[in-house]
Amino acid sequence: MPIDAAKALAAEPRSGEIAWSVKDVQLYHLGIGAAANPDKHSPATDPDELRYTLESRLHVLPSFATVAGAGSPGVISGLSMPGVEVDLARVLHGGQSLEIHRPLPVEGTATATSRIAAVYDKGKAAVLVMRTEVADAEGSLWTNDAQIFVRGEGGWGGDRGPSAGLEPTTGEPDKVVERPVREDQALLYRLSGDRNPLHADPEFAKVAGFERPILHGLCTYGITLKAVVDTLLGGDVSRVRGYATRFAGVVYPGETLRIRMWRRDGEIRVTVSAVERDDAPVLADTIVQHS
Repeated sequence: MPIDAAKALAAEPRSGEIAWSVKDVQLYHLGIGAAANPDKHSPATDPDELRYTLESRLHVLPSFATVAGAGSPGVISGLSMPGVEVDLARVLHGGQSLEIHRPLPVEGTATATSRIAAVYDKGKAAVLVMRTEVADAEGSLWTNDAQIFVRGEGGWGGDRGPSAGLEPTTGEPDKVVERPVREDQALLYRLSGDRNPLHADPEFAKVAGFERPILHGLCTYGITLKAVVDTLLGGDVSRVRGYATRFAGVVYPGETLRIRMWRRDGEIRVTVSAVERDDAPVLADTIVQHS
C-alpha cells in the first residue's frame, strides 16, 4: 500500500531552519494580487496597498506563513514523509488551517517542525494532515495544518476522520467583493516556492484531469484573507488569530473570485466562488478568527 498510516504517524518529526526576507514578503503579496485592488483608484500607489509592497511601510499578511522559508509547507514535503509514496498527479490540496501566535516579522529566521498529525481513509481517497509548528528565538510564531487529498489511495478500513463542516451561513453577507485573477497569477505566485507543474504545465494538468493549469489553492487562500483584512478588519493584519478553509473547487487564471463575508462575534465567515462559472464554489467552511 503506497500509504502506510501507522508508519507515517509514528515517524519522527522533521525539523529545519527556515528564513525569509523583506523581498520574500513583497513577492508573496504581489503573488496574491497586492497593488491590483479593483476597489481603489491607482491601487499600485494607494497607501493601503503600499503596506503590502513598500519596505518602509511593510506589514505581513498572516497567510504568508504558508510559504515562509519553504514555499509549499505540508503539501510537497508531506509526500516525502516515511510511509507515504504517492503519485504527485493524484494529489490535491484539500484544506488549510493556520493559527497565528503573534504577528509575523517582515524578515526572520525560525525553526519549523513538521509531522504527519493524522491519516484518514475516505474510501476512494486518503487525507494526510501535515502539521508544521514554527518558532523563533522569542517563541512560537504559527501552527500550520495542510490537508493533503490523495485520490485512489483509500480503502484500507482506517479512520474516516471528521466529516461535518460548519453550519451554513444565513442572511445577507455584510460585505461582498470581487477580485479578478490575472492570467499570469499562478506563474507569479509559484515564485514564492510552490513549483508544482499542475499550476503551469498544460500537459501535466491534463494528466491530472484538468483542462488547463489551475491556480494554487493557497493563492486563493491568500487573496481571500487580504480581502477580509482590507474590508472588515481595517487593514490591520495583527488582528488575525486563525484562518481555516476547505478547498471546494478549482480556480482558473483569468477568472473572477466573488468573496462573501459575514461578521460574527470574534470571527468572520467567508465563502468564495468563481463568477464566470455560475458561482461555482471555490472555498467553503472558511473562517477568519480575529481580535
